[in-house]
Amino acid sequence: MANPIFNTGAFPDQFSEQKRERRRFHMNSDQGTVTEQPRQQQTYAQQYGMPGRGQADPLEQAYSMPDAAGSQGAPMTYDDVIRKTVTSFALVLIGAGAAVTLGFMFPNLVMALMLPAVLAGFVLGLVNAFKKEPNPGLILAYSAAQGFFLGAFTMVLESMYPGIAVQAVLATLVVFGTVLALFKSGRVRATPKLNKMFFTALIAYLVFSLVNFGLMLFTDIAMFGLRSGWLGVAIGAFAILLATYSLVIDFTNVQEGVEAGVAQKYGWSAAFGLTVSLVWLYIEILRVIAILRSMAE
Repeated sequence: MANPIFNTGAFPDQFSEQKRERRRFHMNSDQGTVTEQPRQQQTYAQQYGMPGRGQADPLEQAYSMPDAAGSQGAPMTYDDVIRKTVTSFALVLIGAGAAVTLGFMFPNLVMALMLPAVLAGFVLGLVNAFKKEPNPGLILAYSAAQGFFLGAFTMVLESMYPGIAVQAVLATLVVFGTVLALFKSGRVRATPKLNKMFFTALIAYLVFSLVNFGLMLFTDIAMFGLRSGWLGVAIGAFAILLATYSLVIDFTNVQEGVEAGVAQKYGWSAAFGLTVSLVWLYIEILRVIAILRSMAE
């Protein structure tokens, strides 16, 4: 009973579970007698939990419990996501280092490889985004391609505006750390309404970026195309906000995936999302700083 008084000696033992069992009677109409049926005794197996009887064997319980990750093996953990994200970023840094190293020895070659690298990164990004199952090889190939482009692009801007690389890296780390701290405190969360607004704005920004990229390739427009002057700063600030909210979505996906016990392989999907968001954030910050410094000169 819920009330502890019923478990004391103040009440007789008829309140015990055994005494409260329903008594069964059998009436013999021919003899006019009524007899009580004996209680069904528990077997030894039921009383002491032999395997297959009464209480389940601990080993059997372990095997009969549903796997947190279904049939996919071990579940995803935060440590697993961190390891895969670090691996992805290691490839970004290796690609960037390769571009900078080649840039000192063969600057014209690096400039020629910038366009193929950014196109390869764009295509691999789309492939990874729409694949139902994560592919570590394609994700790491994306990281390497984007890293090469970032290294070459940063080297070009660094030659024009010394110190801009350090400024962009520090700004990116500050934004990332701030978003992570706010997310962990519960003050920032991705919601369905915000997600809908985000993806609508993202599509519009993507269309604008493709048009601007085409103008930069096939016309004599300025270095950043339509993104020059204060208009470029405003567009850049808008893009930084989008990239920042993309980080919030990534953190939300990681948290929900870990809590739901999804398969460990989806840690690669989380690592890919974080890599895309941080690379995007860095590029936008780098571009805004370059525009501001060009206006100041």
